Amino acid sequence: MPDDEREHPEVVAALSPANTLTAVSQSTGAEPESRAARKERTRKALLDGTLELMADRSFAGVSLREIARTAGIVPTAFYRHFASIEELGVVLVEEGMRILRQMLRDARRTPSTKSAGASLDILVRQVRTHEAQFRFLSRERYGGVPEIRRAIATEMTLFVSELTVDLSRIDGLQTWDHDDLEMAADLIVSTMFAVVVDLLEADRPGSRSEAEVVARAERQLRLIMLGMSGWNPGKK
Repeated sequence: MPDDEREHPEVVAALSPANTLTAVSQSTGAEPESRAARKERTRKALLDGTLELMADRSFAGVSLREIARTAGIVPTAFYRHFASIEELGVVLVEEGMRILRQMLRDARRTPSTKSAGASLDILVRQVRTHEAQFRFLSRERYGGVPEIRRAIATEMTLFVSELTVDLSRIDGLQTWDHDDLEMAADLIVSTMFAVVVDLLEADRPGSRSEAEVVARAERQLRLIMLGMSGWNPGKK
């Protein structure tokens, strides 16, 4: 911590976003912000600040001191919001996966060759809108922090489980056994996540490389769907 922060922590606290907004509210006569609202805002600032810091490095390369500084708080105040830096990372996983989960949930309701293109259009928009979150997930899936790797693996397993249940309710798939349904679900989820990684590596939104990623992904999904329609679950 710089000397001025160490010697005058009250200055840092006074300049924090929470206290600044409270002062503005008092001077303008606006309703003071509640403690719960300030805490939630600071918590979000910590999460957003961490994503910004990871624009050019991995999660393991970010320090608690840096994260706290992005939210305008002293390092010790970090623990009012998260038990550890690893817990913050797990929350980032959960929030990023929530975006992907909703997208997959919408797409998997009517899995078909016709819906593949529409699903990919949704995925592209989500990736471009939440690029920092998806870049974090793709980089840390096999990264160096065990807690985050496990959190991502758990979320991926949950996706597959949910999709397996949905597939079992589709006409023509009710006779499939669980292992076959799970295999198909895993193929779909893995393909979609791979598309996310490829989109992040594409040159820019709307570029030729992005169009090539989408076209290839659509062919892959169509191939999976067509393969499922011709699969004989009783033949091993």
